[in-house]
Amino acid sequence: MDDHRLPEPFHAGELRAQQLAGGGPAGAPIRSQMPEQHRQFFPLLRFLCVGLADDSGWPIATLLHGEPGFVASPDPGRLRVAAVPDGDDPAFSHLGEGSGIGMLGIDLGTRRRNRANGKVAQMDGGGFVVDVEQSFGNCPKYIHVRQLDPVERQRGQVERLGAALSEDALAMIAGCETMFVATIGGEAGGLDISHRGGEAGFLRLKGNVLTVPDYPGNRYFNTLGNLLLEPRASLVMPDFGTGDVLQLQGIAEVLWRADGLDDPRAERAWEFSVVRGWLRRAALPLVQLA
Repeated sequence: MDDHRLPEPFHAGELRAQQLAGGGPAGAPIRSQMPEQHRQFFPLLRFLCVGLADDSGWPIATLLHGEPGFVASPDPGRLRVAAVPDGDDPAFSHLGEGSGIGMLGIDLGTRRRNRANGKVAQMDGGGFVVDVEQSFGNCPKYIHVRQLDPVERQRGQVERLGAALSEDALAMIAGCETMFVATIGGEAGGLDISHRGGEAGFLRLKGNVLTVPDYPGNRYFNTLGNLLLEPRASLVMPDFGTGDVLQLQGIAEVLWRADGLDDPRAERAWEFSVVRGWLRRAALPLVQLA
């Protein structure tokens, strides 16, 4: 039975990453349309992780939010998102018809997550519609379980950052348990955004270089494969206590051996050299329940 699986789901960078890592997955149910369980999952979400590209081709990672149902699937090939980036979000001006987009739906309470990548087909004042080109699930490992509720917040200022990060940005990185990384790869330059998580301290920062451990997963190596083709990347880190959101752009390099990495679970790592960033105060109207 045709379930819309792509005959060759991986581009050259992903195939090379799988080779360098010692092998890819036994199977890869990456589809050109969303299965019914994915279509039913997205409307349950309170936030959506999004990867876009700016005018210079840099990825920019962000989070969109709304009441459950703000993301919906009118048919298996489309997602409708009733939200756009806030005006102070560096991604604000880079969402438009024809834009490539990577999306990750993640429920931190149940550890479910699904990806949907494609192109923006339509914009209106309150949101946008995406033509889905890739749809696939991810393993639930390393997701820090949280229950989130909406909360009203008094929005603060946006702190623009260079390679030298502020004390508040450093503190967010040190306490980070959940982050998302946007990358670009493939011949068509498709956008992708994925999750990285662990205990506070799993990210190591020295100077302006952030080391990210790579733990065992589904062996698709979407992110690492993209980085082999395009080393520019973007991170977004939410603080579910304060609502602060840290967004960074930088250059990544994959370290295929984990020699010297003080993390026994890591099979390899990648280094992210910070170029610029934004710290948006109280930008996420969600709070972690005690």
